[in-house]
Amino acid sequence: MSVLLEFSMVPMDKGDSFSQYVAQTLDVIDRSGVSYRLNPMGTILEGEWDEVLQVVTDCYRKLSEVSDRVSCSIKIDARKGREDRLQGKIKSVEKVLNRELKK
Repeated sequence: MSVLLEFSMVPMDKGDSFSQYVAQTLDVIDRSGVSYRLNPMGTILEGEWDEVLQVVTDCYRKLSEVSDRVSCSIKIDARKGREDRLQGKIKSVEKVLNRELKK
């Protein structure tokens, strides 16, 4: 079953700017080998259920090394029989519109 998992995770006790902590989690994600897309409000992972949840767990562990309080929001779309959904969902909407959208 292919899973798209969108999440954002930040340390709550580190002030107003989180880019250095987001960079730490993106390093974990990038090294995991899981397909992903960064967006301004979070990151989308694509893979099998256990695989993507392990990446989120690894990101939590990384941030918990430097923070006593970590906030995480997660949204999951699990679908049987589909792959390459990171691109496929966008292409499907573009096909309906008959044009490319901004990326």
